[in-house]
Amino acid sequence: MAVDTKAMQTSIRVQPSNRDHHLWLNNGRWWCHFTVHHRDHTKQRVRRSTGTPHLEEARQIRDFLFTVLPSTQA
Repeated sequence: MAVDTKAMQTSIRVQPSNRDHHLWLNNGRWWCHFTVHHRDHTKQRVRRSTGTPHLEEARQIRDFLFTVLPSTQA
């Protein structure tokens, strides 16, 4: 499923004490999950594989994903 970045904005909530926020290990690969709230007041749950079994690399991929998504300051 494609994510239409023109019609969305993200507001990412992060718990500073949890370096692995939005990540989970599934079958030996790290995944990133978050919810996108669209401008039309609908929301979409997004789950993407980082494609790596390495936690540090998964964190970098997650951080990259969050930098390329449109965001708002909540």
